[in-house]
Amino acid sequence: MGMTMTQKILAAHAGLPSVKAGQLITCKLDLVHGNDITTPVAVNVFKNIGVDHVFDKDKVSIVPDHFVPNKDIKSAEQCKYIREFARKMEVTNFFEVGQMGIEHALLPEKGLVVAGDLVIGADSHTCTYGALGAFSTGVGSTDMAAGMATGEGWFKVPSAIKFNLVGKPSKNVSGKDVILHIIGMIGVDGALYKSMEFSGEGLKNLSMDSRLSMANMAIEAGAKNGIFAVDEKTLDYCKKHSKKTPVVYEADEDAEYDEVYTIDLSKIRPTVAFPHLPENTKTVDEIGATEVKIDQVVIGSCTNGRMEDLRIARDILKGKKVHPSVRAIIIPGTQKIYLEAINEGIIQDLVEAGCAVSTPTCGPCLGGYMGILAAGERCISTTNRNFVGRMGHVDSEVYLAAPATAAASALTGYITNPESVGN
Repeated sequence: MGMTMTQKILAAHAGLPSVKAGQLITCKLDLVHGNDITTPVAVNVFKNIGVDHVFDKDKVSIVPDHFVPNKDIKSAEQCKYIREFARKMEVTNFFEVGQMGIEHALLPEKGLVVAGDLVIGADSHTCTYGALGAFSTGVGSTDMAAGMATGEGWFKVPSAIKFNLVGKPSKNVSGKDVILHIIGMIGVDGALYKSMEFSGEGLKNLSMDSRLSMANMAIEAGAKNGIFAVDEKTLDYCKKHSKKTPVVYEADEDAEYDEVYTIDLSKIRPTVAFPHLPENTKTVDEIGATEVKIDQVVIGSCTNGRMEDLRIARDILKGKKVHPSVRAIIIPGTQKIYLEAINEGIIQDLVEAGCAVSTPTCGPCLGGYMGILAAGERCISTTNRNFVGRMGHVDSEVYLAAPATAAASALTGYITNPESVGN
């Protein structure tokens, strides 16, 4: 029996001719990553291991982004702790305020991940890098510590689900709508500890930003990882951003999949995940025009804080005004994205429309800061989770959507079909 893309990458990094689902293996790692929440715990474990250096100072990355710029004394102490560790270990890829971004937007931009890599990160959305044809998955802080010390990690080889993408999405539909549609279809445990493998002729109609958004939310279906077949767009992205040489792995024709789904991108409508699960989806056609009143809009995060997302929001909001009862918060994913958006005039257009623009940070996504919700408030957000209390008070509500739907809703004060506002 043949192997999937994920299985081929794992086999290569384990030094094995082949692997099969359920097999336990140890692999060499191309990158070990952490943030300001998970790295302090990993550093404590690392010190207990008893080593005095990381396995490769160029293959460890640390990005303080969740509560950075520091929101309080505790977050400042955490960042100081990992800053001192990074300096002592001479970690090359430590990105602070002024250089940082939201980790899963920053690492691809910095060229730290390319096709064929094997990456672990002490953050569940590390699965983002599967958009580049890499195997990347979230781990606990203990596994991060072991990875920093040894350059190795252990894995149970996942089985896989294949998503055959066909067709072309309509104007107001992006990758976020596609992945919300899929999660609504299979459920939050529909890909539990499986690899979600995306391929098909429709792939050419999805930008890299859309693919990164989709891979980012593979974990919301319970997946071990999400991964996209490598094409010219992937290789062009890798060449533009990295000096590393990508390695292309293709699934065998006789690779075994637990399920195979064909997704017609042309039939997907702008989609919203209602509280309190990403699987609780409705299309904009199923939501009444004044059914869901909102108090806040957030456009940003590691899911949708890239240039494509900001351009979409600008195209809808330019020359208009955010509804007076709505707080609209825009968070570029990285400093580079922020600067590019300034140079394109996007930031000016958004500020003139009545939006607040933040420095790159995770901020409100996990209820950190920069947009916490009070009891009874509702937010439509381009983030990736909408669990109870995710963005603030346990009696608040988060609705997940793509940038077009979020921006349109900022104009009306209700969850709104972007087609109805014109852009």
